[in-house]
Amino acid sequence: MQQTLRAIRRAACCPHTAESLCLSTSRTGRMLCAAVGKPTWRLPTTKGGFSTVVGTDVKPPTQPLPDPEVMKRVTSVLGPLDTKPLAPASRPVVIVISGPSGVGKDAVLTRLKEQREDLYFVVTATSRPKRAGEVEGRDYFFVSRERFEGWMAEGMLLEHALVYGEYKGIPRQQVDAALAAGTDVVLRIDVQGAATVKRLMPDCISIFVTADSEDVLVKRLVARKTEPLDKLLVRVQTARQENEHIAAFDYVVVNRDGELDECVRQVSGIIEAEKAKVTRRLQLRQEPLQPQEPAAAATATAAAQPVVAATVAAS
Repeated sequence: MQQTLRAIRRAACCPHTAESLCLSTSRTGRMLCAAVGKPTWRLPTTKGGFSTVVGTDVKPPTQPLPDPEVMKRVTSVLGPLDTKPLAPASRPVVIVISGPSGVGKDAVLTRLKEQREDLYFVVTATSRPKRAGEVEGRDYFFVSRERFEGWMAEGMLLEHALVYGEYKGIPRQQVDAALAAGTDVVLRIDVQGAATVKRLMPDCISIFVTADSEDVLVKRLVARKTEPLDKLLVRVQTARQENEHIAAFDYVVVNRDGELDECVRQVSGIIEAEKAKVTRRLQLRQEPLQPQEPAAAATATAAAQPVVAATVAAS
């Protein structure tokens, strides 16, 4: 009789009668479960704590609980089970983001920084003058032509190019330090630089960002009001030539007017999809094929930018 009453109570308070703990969401059901010896789990409250319920404080199972006796038999035959992850660990990658002037690369990177704190964004060095609103060490490292040429001679740049009459380049130490710390690296470089990095790092992810059309691109350049007409025409002509290099990139993303978040979502999705590739996870990361010996990499990503900033300040 007593066993019959317990079976009725168990069925009434918790529909998961085959489970080894109570999954009822009502207080009455939990009390009845406790009365028949079923432990319960605690519900999280809106304040981040746990509600007061009767029973053992355990988390709700996400999968059916294994039978302990069966597990003992399995391990007795197979031995101790390995607890290491079955999937190979994701290795740090280099992401190259490039495209013509006026497509909104800076806006894409700014939004990507807000959403992806796990990425390290390398700051490019340039010999051009600082524009209104630009911040040293955030937008660029602004150095003299003499200092830049000195860095070139000393092999301190991963890549460099002469763009619109001014030098631009990637300080190699930032990239080395971030990769050594296991952090994914984002490079914002022009089409020339992207080709160089692709040659030195064949396994990098290259993304070409472009505009809806040439008409939209030119309107953006005109609206910036950063150059006189003669230089503006040079940018437009260069943009036409750069857009012809789309085939050299792994992906192309269109940054349409008013759809910045969608563009960033696609870029972020590309990064995650590439990192999940089995071929990428199983192979060792390819080191930059540089003719010079690389500078000693820092032990942490955070050490990269201050070192470069100090060098710039000394110039």
